[in-house]
Amino acid sequence: MEFKAARNGAELLVQSLEAQDVEYIFGVPGGAVLPILDVLADHGPTFIVCRHETGAAFMAQAWGRVTGKPGVVLTTSGPGLINAVCGVSTATEDRDPLVIITGQVPRALRFKQSHMNVDTVSLFAPITKWSIEAEEPNSIPEIVANAFRIAVRSRPGSVHISMPVDVSQAAVTAKPIPAGESPRLGAATAEALDRAATLLSAARFPAILLGVSASGPSAAEAVRRLIRKHPLPVVGTFEAAGVVSRDLVDRFVGRVGYVRNQPGDLVIQKADVILTVGYDQVEYDPTAWNVSGHAKIVHADENPATVDRAYRPTVELVGDIARNLDALSERLRLSATGEWADVAAARKVVLEEQEKGATLSGTPIHPLRFIHDLRQTIGDDVTVTCDTGAHEIWMARYFFSYEPRRLLFSMGHQTMGVALPWAIGTALARPGQKVVSVSGDGSFLMTCMELETAVRLKLPIVHVIWKDGGYNLIQTLQRRDYGRIFGATFGDPDFVKLGEAFGATSFRIDAADQIVPTLKRALVCEGPALIEMPVDYRDNQELVKAMDVFAQH
Repeated sequence: MEFKAARNGAELLVQSLEAQDVEYIFGVPGGAVLPILDVLADHGPTFIVCRHETGAAFMAQAWGRVTGKPGVVLTTSGPGLINAVCGVSTATEDRDPLVIITGQVPRALRFKQSHMNVDTVSLFAPITKWSIEAEEPNSIPEIVANAFRIAVRSRPGSVHISMPVDVSQAAVTAKPIPAGESPRLGAATAEALDRAATLLSAARFPAILLGVSASGPSAAEAVRRLIRKHPLPVVGTFEAAGVVSRDLVDRFVGRVGYVRNQPGDLVIQKADVILTVGYDQVEYDPTAWNVSGHAKIVHADENPATVDRAYRPTVELVGDIARNLDALSERLRLSATGEWADVAAARKVVLEEQEKGATLSGTPIHPLRFIHDLRQTIGDDVTVTCDTGAHEIWMARYFFSYEPRRLLFSMGHQTMGVALPWAIGTALARPGQKVVSVSGDGSFLMTCMELETAVRLKLPIVHVIWKDGGYNLIQTLQRRDYGRIFGATFGDPDFVKLGEAFGATSFRIDAADQIVPTLKRALVCEGPALIEMPVDYRDNQELVKAMDVFAQH
């Protein structure tokens, strides 16, 4: 790609983003980024005007997760960049690549307290992989090129670039640096692969625990090849959703996370050797699922394990996950045959709960009924983004997805308000494909202003609100731990009217038999649609109750 000589730092920045093949920049305008916006008016990535910087960061995060390339955020100085902190930190903790560019006061004012002057490099340093200020205009291409490499490098996350106004306005002579190929990791040593194969082959009850990095395209395909050849029982974290395909679902014992009370937890507890694939401790703390510590662990990931008292791998297969799984598969000679009855029993529990959803009627709507009807209504190519709260746990446990990164959760910070902005970022990353986002009424109101963004862009999004008038997961925990609730109840807004005010086609579900026809009507809308649904959370106490079978540990 050939570029003309840039007239200033702002144009050099935009050219550098073009050199990285950036398609969209999500952001909110402000005085400190006006030179950059003036360039974007003429050329460069499409600027998506958002209604709040938090929503912009969430959109960029979803873009990063779905495409594997960093999503880009642009904010002004002071409160603009402060508003983005939540989304930037969420991307880092969820292992999604993101680059945030923030405007800054002129360098001559940096030493003193001045209008909208914040030490942005220090502010972002703890929540990013790299935080840097462009102090010399001609360094912009190098900073941008390295920012994109660092953001996607193993254990992806956020990178921050601070752009003082005077740097954006300064004359430059440098040229953009083209995007380079990402280095490809190699395989583990033959010795490590042999040791891992020996452990798994000799195990009485081997099992697989899939984590966030197992959902990468090549890793997911390798997992499928492995379990197609070696029918091991498979458990997944929330963020590993979709790695197990429909034709292999008989190997799948469900998802685990948040509270140790699932059938998959029983399988992990019983296993004597566990192969973890792309597992990150931020998803599900090992002290929660490896309480006894009796199992030997084979750790397969791009990164060495973070050693924990409950997570001390016997063998580590560090490197390219797909290459290591394929090499391991060739060496495996599994002998375990006697524990599949336990796996079948665990699977039966999950399937019976899913099937029960079809029998639940009336209003308010039971979560299992909505989950059953949603799965029956949409295809595997529809992406579902899920907010944080009680609905997230219901969806994670009982809504099966069969393609990777088509069911999105936040397990790093479990950040509320992500679902709708994630749907926007996903709809742009997967043009023409439908996206369904699910939130509670509490989490929806944290970023509901971005519904206007979705309407303006005419995106094919269906947003479903589970309405109960409170922060129900918090209420459930309060009842469990304190016997009463406090500070977790709010009002009863009319979300249909709110959706219509934003310009979204809006519906209300009043009974269970309306779920499927309402979803079908919403899915054929040309632009965004919103659905309000009263939810029956009477069974929420089961979400957070530890099973008696674990009491001895």
